[in-house]
Amino acid sequence: MKKIQLQVNEFCLQAVLYDTPAGQAIWDSLPISAKGNLWGDEIYFSIDARVKMENGREVVEEGDLGFWPPGSAFCIFYGLTPVSSPGEIRPASPVEVVGKIIGDYKVLKQVKSTPKVTITPSE
Repeated sequence: MKKIQLQVNEFCLQAVLYDTPAGQAIWDSLPISAKGNLWGDEIYFSIDARVKMENGREVVEEGDLGFWPPGSAFCIFYGLTPVSSPGEIRPASPVEVVGKIIGDYKVLKQVKSTPKVTITPSE
């Protein structure tokens, strides 16, 4: 696994990218800076990475990092989305899970406006 740092507004989170082709494609595109969008308890933003969907998942877990092919978007999941059912987190459509936040992702629930996101390699 490759360690990354997510800076979302004033919050700094540690995460990992999985050793998969999708995780490697995102690693190769670092650093990434973007203005994110909120969709329930998900932050997403377009990135310039060639990621193939290999294991699309319709349900994800809190703290998962995903890639959403229709929008070429990196997704940070930290709670329910508008299409979630009780007890499950559902993306708009299947995503490739590429990594996981390590630590307290729930601080992201404090983000209320267009977040500024930076993703960099971490040691």
